[in-house]
Amino acid sequence: MGIVNIEDELHEQLRRASKVSYRSINAQAAFWIRIGMLCELNPGLTFQELVARELKDAGVDAPVSEAVAP
Repeated sequence: MGIVNIEDELHEQLRRASKVSYRSINAQAAFWIRIGMLCELNPGLTFQELVARELKDAGVDAPVSEAVAP
């Protein structure tokens, strides 16, 4: 574990996002880092597809609903 230096504005956005998602600031930063890595490694997948895949890999039964066209 180490210390990461980030810009003040990014830290403020991180603090705000952590409150909305009920995570600690460190957990929110770890989430963003992990999602960013997954996006770089899987450019053809959407955010929702990545999260659904991660939930499934963790053994969470989270059914994916089909998008309904208007």
